[in-house]
Amino acid sequence: MPDVGGSVSLYIEARIRTDIDALWSHSQDPAQHQRWDLRFTEIDYLPMAPGEPQHFRYSTRVLPGLTVAGTGISAGERHRPDGTRTSALRFSSPHPLSLIEEGSGYWRYVPDGDGGGVRFITGYDYRPRWGRFGSLADRLVFRPLMGWATAWSFDRLRIWLERGVSPEHSLLSALAEVLLRLACVGGVALLSPAAGVLIAVLAALLRPLPTTPAARRCLRKPPLRARAPKILHTLAPQESR
Repeated sequence: MPDVGGSVSLYIEARIRTDIDALWSHSQDPAQHQRWDLRFTEIDYLPMAPGEPQHFRYSTRVLPGLTVAGTGISAGERHRPDGTRTSALRFSSPHPLSLIEEGSGYWRYVPDGDGGGVRFITGYDYRPRWGRFGSLADRLVFRPLMGWATAWSFDRLRIWLERGVSPEHSLLSALAEVLLRLACVGGVALLSPAAGVLIAVLAALLRPLPTTPAARRCLRKPPLRARAPKILHTLAPQESR
């Protein structure tokens, strides 16, 4: 099973000007989490016994009428001597259309003494299914898409906490901005194809509005020695079933 205890395949870091309690609640509460994380449509905690890790069920609507679901287990450390917090999880999906068969990851909450906010960090990895085809599709398409979706979602959360813009509103803003840029490119291209290419390049390079989430605002390259928290190793590997 893939394990981010060694090298980290996907790493995302966002600096959020908020207090650590607000960030913890917005990311650990399933009802809040599913609102800002583009990777999930629904997240539900399952009943658990006292002292046991938290089991959960997640689903993602891939297409209208098609939902891919899976299960996972998580544990967190809310009070650490150094003031940081951690959360680790393992997950798997038995759905035959889920490219992700099983994986593991973590979240770190690191108070930023210089900026008065929190460094919100995730690292995760997973094993794709479908054999060689799945490995190729993952490397060329799915893994870059997952990295982008994670970073975009982290910035969406940052905008929510810093500016009070709800995830639903920021999604509408993002769609409106994309449509406006496409309309500008299409309009210019009708008059001059060459100018349309130039406008397309400029539209891609133009910074998004402050209230529009953007993956480019997050750090995507991990530090040389980025490792998962020790709590991850206390979680039993998930079995696809």
